[in-house]
Amino acid sequence: MDCLAADLMGTGVRVNSILPSIIDTPANRAAMPDADFSSWPKPEELARVILFLCSDDSSAVHGAAVPVYGSR
Repeated sequence: MDCLAADLMGTGVRVNSILPSIIDTPANRAAMPDADFSSWPKPEELARVILFLCSDDSSAVHGAAVPVYGSR
């Protein structure tokens, strides 16, 4: 990702990545029934991070790896 971000610097194309922990989905809950789901990020929370990174509000963010781990 760093190489791609460096290659595209100044072109108007931003390169960032999202690093989620286990996402709170029905499939993950079924696969790990004894886990504590309360701290897993919800798909809607990931979507809000993605929307931010796609918006003009994040124009200064380039080459970032954004962890999305849910509430701790």
